[in-house]
Amino acid sequence: MSFQEIWEKEPMKKPRIQKVTVNFGVGEAGDRLTIGAKVIEDITGQSPVRTLAKQTNPAFGIRKKLPIGLKVTLRGTKAEEFLKNAFTAFKASGKVLYDRSFDKVGNFSFGVPEHIDFPGQKYDPSVGIYGMDVCVTFEKSGYRVKSRKLNRNTIPEKHLVKKVEAIELVKSTFGMEVLEE
Repeated sequence: MSFQEIWEKEPMKKPRIQKVTVNFGVGEAGDRLTIGAKVIEDITGQSPVRTLAKQTNPAFGIRKKLPIGLKVTLRGTKAEEFLKNAFTAFKASGKVLYDRSFDKVGNFSFGVPEHIDFPGQKYDPSVGIYGMDVCVTFEKSGYRVKSRKLNRNTIPEKHLVKKVEAIELVKSTFGMEVLEE
């Protein structure tokens, strides 16, 4: 029995996208960070949150708690629309998604080396080129049990998203090819 048949028979077992986190490491504060904020806002449709340096590195001119990156968390339909565009950009850069990119509970990450690979983005010399990391987190119905305030509990292992389920969902929903190694 295939996963599609199981998911049609028992819809609570079908994984869904909990969130998509887009990390935009700029590496320095100032103009480059504000320009990066505009770029990530154009791509995702949401305003980013600044991420701060965790430690001082004098060789790169980075001080602790200096804003050096940007982050956006997308949920629901915005996350799915962004993933379609991100997979298009990922394929355009000639990259391939491997099964080793997925962890044991189905979450995966990939990098897009240039923001100009996204549909509708053009190269502007005053902006430059920015890369980003995209992290996708999956869940099944009922995962609220582990984060609610009252009667919090753990999720049983049989209800966790499995690596093969996440790979199948990415293949069927987004048409992305996942290679095995």
